[in-house]
Amino acid sequence: MRYSKLFGKTIKIPPADAINRSHILLYQAGFIRESTAGRYFFLPLGQLVQQKIMAMIKKEMDKSGAQEMLSPVLHPLELWRETNRTNTTGFELTKVVDRRKGEFALGGTAEEMFVDVVRKLRLSYRDLPLNIYQFSLKFRDELRARGGLLRVREFIMKDAYSFDKDETGFKISYDLMAKTYKKIFDQLSLKTIIVESDNGYIGGEYCHEFVVESPIGETKFLTTSDGFYAAHQDVAKFKRDMVNENEPIMSMKIIQQPQWIKTMEDNIKHYKKPKSYFLKNVVYKNRITKDIIIAVIRGDLEVNKMKLEHVLNLVGQLNEASLDDLLRIGTKPGYVHSWGHKNVTYVADISLKTVTNFIGGQKEDETDSINVNYGRDFKCDYEDDIALAQPGHLSESGKELILKRGIEVGNIFQLGYHYSKKMKDATFTNFDGQLKPYYMGCYGIGIGRTMAAIVEVHNDKNGIIWPQNIAPYQVHLIGLDLQNDAIQKQAVKIYHNLLEKGIEVLFDDRIDIRAGQKFAEADLIGIPWRLLVSTKTGENVELKKRSETKTEVISIEETIKLINQ
Repeated sequence: MRYSKLFGKTIKIPPADAINRSHILLYQAGFIRESTAGRYFFLPLGQLVQQKIMAMIKKEMDKSGAQEMLSPVLHPLELWRETNRTNTTGFELTKVVDRRKGEFALGGTAEEMFVDVVRKLRLSYRDLPLNIYQFSLKFRDELRARGGLLRVREFIMKDAYSFDKDETGFKISYDLMAKTYKKIFDQLSLKTIIVESDNGYIGGEYCHEFVVESPIGETKFLTTSDGFYAAHQDVAKFKRDMVNENEPIMSMKIIQQPQWIKTMEDNIKHYKKPKSYFLKNVVYKNRITKDIIIAVIRGDLEVNKMKLEHVLNLVGQLNEASLDDLLRIGTKPGYVHSWGHKNVTYVADISLKTVTNFIGGQKEDETDSINVNYGRDFKCDYEDDIALAQPGHLSESGKELILKRGIEVGNIFQLGYHYSKKMKDATFTNFDGQLKPYYMGCYGIGIGRTMAAIVEVHNDKNGIIWPQNIAPYQVHLIGLDLQNDAIQKQAVKIYHNLLEKGIEVLFDDRIDIRAGQKFAEADLIGIPWRLLVSTKTGENVELKKRSETKTEVISIEETIKLINQ
């Protein structure tokens, strides 16, 4: 490709809202342009990179035994109604009505579509396991698109769906996809951390994200220094330390307490004890049923709403209680009891078993309780891990948890029977002739976000540094002194020579552009090899690797051999 003919040139000034390095560089270097907020044109350079990323993913997916297909972009809305996902997607659906009054959703994910096509084919156990995937446009009516390609409203995703006979078979499929993803991201020159994450309202034990560590990432996760444990804050587990296990158990008492004590800080000041000695109550309301839930936890810990929702099987349904909610159960802020309120569900964190002789739990204007011991003096309806893991806590193996941020580039998770039992006839014929529901898994990679993550990792102050296997071109050939007919002929000859050898070349053939500008634009675009032809190079070329500063003048034959190696 001659640069003079390339559609989409470099520009000096990025968009005013561009903050992330990938957004700035991809825009300046001529890879993307914005259409409307959260929707991007991939210009020829960007499309070349996107296609190479997709080809690399396809190669590894095919090697794993998965089969590529393509589903329609418009999803019949009745399929989403079958699974009740018109209300529980976690993102807003974009809906369309055609001239026949048919109702459709622009695909945000494609579980229903893939279940629908599989159930139409009436498979048997002999056809399983099955893994089918696609590269398709996805639509998410995000409240706020941001970060260039990192959070958009329209994007290409590789989404795959596995169908197995049972959980045992699914575990094999899941492990295969985890290994396949590791290979994909390694080949894309992305070092990923496999992070345990939450499966939302679907639930399930298996859910992991592939995260590239980055300070601009939206994913917060906790990990250990050795990397053996990594999990989202929403799901991270940690070890509760015993606070005062050697203290003798005392009899519970209701004692007089000064009226000025209203807050946890007041309690600490009055009793001269750290937060861990106090009971803390956090009140939530089920936004659908209006039921009240009180989470009881050790005073130095915070309630993790996601964990609490999972304990109660109420994912996405809890909000913090309002003053009116508290008044409805006969209390007010600062006076919530750890037991005894009527028509309330109590949930205890397992940390309540780590303290002897708690303070608090029955706060009134001039009294409170002391020497409260969980299990003896009160019990909750549920007991589980509902605490938010924090940096500095110890993992269950006893190692300190460290908070990190990163960009999620892929995810794999268990669907189980969630879709196959909700959708009619989503069954296969078992060896005994019985109809059984499929056990499913889902596996996604966002192509544009992956491209952005690569740029976030592979850049310097001058621009992008593309890994060679996904660069738009392998060689950036720059011609200087092209007013000289002999030099121009030499540059064109080298250009065609490289093309004949199967080497992808971007040839900067512009005559009226200064050398400094050409070099700066080459650095910005980030093609792995720069070749220079000028009056100084004669029959040879000046070779420079984008990631290095040194240059050398060598023959074109040596250059081709080096690039191919």
